[in-house]
Amino acid sequence: MALDMPGTAEKGQLGRQNFSVKKKTYMNVWTEEHRAVMKLTPAQQAAFCEAHPDAFVPGQKLGKHGWTVVHMEHTSERLFRYAMDLAWRNVAPKWLVPTRPAPPKG
Repeated sequence: MALDMPGTAEKGQLGRQNFSVKKKTYMNVWTEEHRAVMKLTPAQQAAFCEAHPDAFVPGQKLGKHGWTVVHMEHTSERLFRYAMDLAWRNVAPKWLVPTRPAPPKG
């Protein structure tokens, strides 16, 4: 799913998958725990947490910077893909963003 995003690189370390674009991380996934952490803006984080409080929670240490914990068992694939796309757009270089059409809102 994340590897469909232009310029994405994947690294596996410490029991997680790390996804980045141009060496900027936008998502970490712990598959066995059904959990991900995404780099959203604080405004995006607030909107997701308010609309889907069981699925989206601010990160403990870096939550104030938009890092958001996603409990995958409480979200649909479409909503997860939408949030992941926003996270990718938040860190991707401006010249790369237009290469991917915006997804439908989750």
